[in-house]
Formats: sequence, structure tokens, C-alpha cells
Amino acid sequence: MELTVTTMMSLDGVTQSPGAPEEDPSGGFQLGGWAMPYFEEAAQRYVDGIFGRADAFLLGRKTYEIFASYWPGVGDENPISTALNGLPKHVASSTLGDLSWDGATLLDGDVVEAVAALKREPGRELQVHGSIELTQALLAAGLVDRHHVEVIPIVLRTGRRLFDGAVTPTKFRLEEATTTPTGVQLLTLVPDGEIVQGHF
Repeated sequence: MELTVTTMMSLDGVTQSPGAPEEDPSGGFQLGGWAMPYFEEAAQRYVDGIFGRADAFLLGRKTYEIFASYWPGVGDENPISTALNGLPKHVASSTLGDLSWDGATLLDGDVVEAVAALKREPGRELQVHGSIELTQALLAAGLVDRHHVEVIPIVLRTGRRLFDGAVTPTKFRLEEATTTPTGVQLLTLVPDGEIVQGHF
């Protein structure tokens, strides 16, 4: 399977708690829900299309807990809930015990090795949504095949950022770019090796 990641990100790279004020207030973050005023029909179609290509999901602990508290209660008329409730969900966590969401299992052993093994299985896409710490580890390990980034036209100045942590300097090839009526940049990026330096 191809490993794809989908991330909502502000102009200054913040990815923390885009969906709701209570989603992830860790570190005293008080601006949760910042992406939702920009999320209209065009962005919804884009996200629905991504979920429609999934054959399995890979989630970090925090994202699993957020998703598991909401999506099981949403009916199957929603393409996101249909995919999340019906497909396998692999969860990277060293602290969670039994998982209550049907189809969810904990990854065994080293996360990077376990994900590499999942990628060797047949299927279309193994998808990561949110899960920033997990995404950082996967980027650092060179396991991400394609990265969908929804860049929201807002500057937050606080909060956890996508390209912090273990992510190494990397250049990306732009595969696709569209803009929604609210100014959200929908970018599909493919990791493309080490950065190349030049002179002016």
C-alpha cells in the first residue's frame, strides 16, 4: 500500500487542534477549531475523495481517541464515517490498552518497522490523518509516499508545528494544487529527497 498523510496546517506551520477548541488544548493552546470557518463544500469534496481511496488507516494515540469518540456515532451516509468505521485502523501507541472501536488494533513492536510491513501489504492507500507526532516520525523515516496539506490562510503564532521534531530537511515535488473559495490551498506533495542548495 501507498502511505499517504493528510494534514491541516496554518500559514506558519501550526497543525494543533484544527477541528475544535477542545480537540487538543495541550500546552495551553487556546485557538482550537481554527480551520473550521474555512471548511466549505470544495474542501469537503477534496477530503471525501481522499477517504474514498483508503484501504486502511494509521493513527496516533491522540487522533485515535478523538476519532473514536465521534465517528462511531455518525451514520454510514457520510463517506468519512463509512471509511473510518468499516476499514482496519492501526494505532501507534505505547499507552493504550484494549481498543473499543471495531476494526482498531495496536501496532506491535517498533512503529517504523511495523508501518514498513503494513506498506508491503496489498491495497491502495494506508492513510494517516492528523497524528502529528506519528507523521513526524514517518517523514523522518522516509515512509511517506504522498502528503496532502490543506494550508489555511491564517497565522496562529502558537501551537505545535508539523515540521518540528525529528523531520529532516527535505524537498518536495508539487503534484497537485487547487484553491477553495475561502482561500484554502489544497496541496499534494511528494517527498523528493534532500534539499539542493544554490547561489543567487
